[in-house]
Amino acid sequence: MKIGNFNTLTIGRVVDFGLYLTDEEGNEVLLPNRYVTPEMKLGMDVNVFVYNDSENRPVATTEKPHAVVGDFALMKVKAVNAVGAFLDWGLVAKDLLVPFREQRVRMLAGRSYIVHVYLDTATGRIVASAKLDKFLSRHTPRYYHRQKVDVLIVQRTELGYKIIVNNSHWGIIYQNELYRDVNIGERHNGFIKQVRDDGKIDVTLSKIEKMRVDDMGERIMEYLKRHDGEMKLNDKSSPDDIMQVFSCSKKDFKKALGLLYKQHLVSLGDTVKLL
Repeated sequence: MKIGNFNTLTIGRVVDFGLYLTDEEGNEVLLPNRYVTPEMKLGMDVNVFVYNDSENRPVATTEKPHAVVGDFALMKVKAVNAVGAFLDWGLVAKDLLVPFREQRVRMLAGRSYIVHVYLDTATGRIVASAKLDKFLSRHTPRYYHRQKVDVLIVQRTELGYKIIVNNSHWGIIYQNELYRDVNIGERHNGFIKQVRDDGKIDVTLSKIEKMRVDDMGERIMEYLKRHDGEMKLNDKSSPDDIMQVFSCSKKDFKKALGLLYKQHLVSLGDTVKLL
């Protein structure tokens, strides 16, 4: 049974205060009544999140936390006391502790911070840390050009945004590579531009040019098929007109048209026609 993660468990027995769920090894965990639905029957498999309650006992819930063990996420501080800061984890019955020793700066109630969720082996409790570096890989990353990756926006810098790539490495998105607004804590799909000799990773949220042009070509073909095989836009159209119809740059539009022309799929003139 994975503490701090989702588990598919079997309903083993019914008690007055809920259901006991079992894993393949016979370990049991309680699903309290407030999460039990009429559809749940003995022998049925259910997908639940398992965490430790205030007395460090495993308990299950059908709620979805903002992050599971091993994740990085932006969370808001609900309260601070003598032990540390308590984050809104997305669970009604449980907040997530960030001990003072795991805070880079003293956390304040009402503020949000990027943290890493982990299982403290010394106590067996699920806690969080704002000291992100120690949870990221120090090994040289092995990504390839144009590889699709998961991106977490972490920090604004003079160059752009510091990010976490695939939950494992630091990366950067340069300001001049951004064509839309992003916010700290957001997750996006990104694409690897390059891994530098020093191991630093350059990422873009926009598809690499060849990918953009190929996609644009497909969109032009779909547009032509929906409009009787003809389009008033051409390679001399204004950037604003192209942006209004296709939400792309004139440069990508022209390259896509040129590629379709070379493939003998369209004819070019005052209008673009499907061949």
